[in-house]
Formats: sequence, C-alpha cells, structure tokens
Amino acid sequence: MKKTKQPGDNISLKTKKTEDPLVMQWLNTQSNLMDSLRYLVEREIASHGVRNLQAFVPMERSMLHSGEPLLQQDADLRTQLASGLGQLAAAAEEIIAPPKVQEPAAEEEFDDDDIEAWS
Repeated sequence: MKKTKQPGDNISLKTKKTEDPLVMQWLNTQSNLMDSLRYLVEREIASHGVRNLQAFVPMERSMLHSGEPLLQQDADLRTQLASGLGQLAAAAEEIIAPPKVQEPAAEEEFDDDDIEAWS
C-alpha cells in the first residue's frame, strides 16, 4: 500500500532515460527545483482542484515534439479566440441594438428675402 506523504517528507523523482531534452533543460535551469515543481502543482490545483492527474494525462504526449513551440500554439489559439469573440460581439450588437430611428427633417426657416422672392 502506498504510504501517505506528510509535510516535510522526502519525495524522490527520477527522469526517464528517454526524457525530452527540453524537459532536461527546464530541470537544469531551475535554481530551486522543488519550489518550481510546487508552483506548477499549485497552479494545477487552482485550475482543476485536487485530482489524480494520471486519469487525465495521455500516456503518449507529443506537445514538445510538434515542431511548433507550445507557447506559439497558445498565442495562435488566443488570437483565433479574440477574433471569434470580436465577430460574436459585432453580431450580438446588430441583433440587440435598437433600430435606428430616422430623425425628422428639420423645418426650413424662411427669411424676408425668401418671402419677397415668392411674391
């Protein structure tokens, strides 16, 4: 049976022999690896609550091998989303905007010269 971890307990991590070079670069870039991992765990919990990530993580992942950095993919998705939201907002505005009422024509004013010209 798996032992329940307690605050202050040690945990051990081992990299795969086939670990992606970017993962190794990230690990080696951290000045405080445990604090960096803790930050990622805190973000996961804030976004999704406490859950067994293995129920959601695909066994085979290729997000680092797609040829396009994930950050660029995210930026592209955000751009597409913003464009779609802009189109949606414009369509909604057309639907809910009150109909444009044509202003009545202003009454013409006549001066004495006009009246004399008619006579």
